[in-house]
Amino acid sequence: MSGTGASRIENSLSPAARAELGFLPRALLAQARCLDVQADTVLFRLGERPEVLYYVLEGEIALLRHSVGGQTIVLQRARRGFLAEASVESRRYHCDGVARAPSRVCTLPLRALRRSLAEDAAFTAAWAGHLTAEIRRLRARAERLQLRGAEARVVHYLESEGVDGAIEFDQPLKSWALELGITHEALYRALARMTRAGLLSRAGSRLRLLR
Repeated sequence: MSGTGASRIENSLSPAARAELGFLPRALLAQARCLDVQADTVLFRLGERPEVLYYVLEGEIALLRHSVGGQTIVLQRARRGFLAEASVESRRYHCDGVARAPSRVCTLPLRALRRSLAEDAAFTAAWAGHLTAEIRRLRARAERLQLRGAEARVVHYLESEGVDGAIEFDQPLKSWALELGITHEALYRALARMTRAGLLSRAGSRLRLLR
């Protein structure tokens, strides 16, 4: 692991982390470790061999890939939950894992996780359900990136990711712009136009579509 500052590893889980990860089989949970990382810390790089699966407890970890033209492409943003689930079955990472903010993550040894999936039917079913939900989320994102215009992508995001067209943001708009596949300047202009046109309301960090 490399980054801009030291990381702190705890060999035992806090009560809060243990409660959040209580769905894991007991033998797997016993091997979990917590890790505090600073912003811009690289958890893993493209081509490296996965050894652990990450679960994000706090902060934000992103899966990033860089295009030939130098553009940063965000493949996943994990702010609560598993990161890079494909690493369970992959020999190499296909992207970089980078902390976008000070974060707290839990690591689960992949060998132990694979053993639990092979031996614990309830955990296997829960894992399959999680992957199904993740596929739906990725399909929605792929559909959104095909839309032309920043306003169309904003509307799609609020309708698919929000509740009744509303969402509470606890992230910088720059991070949201990356996920939408547009520049943050284009996002600011789109939000301003939609607000002036009466299509969107903004109250602090809360955005709501007006129908």
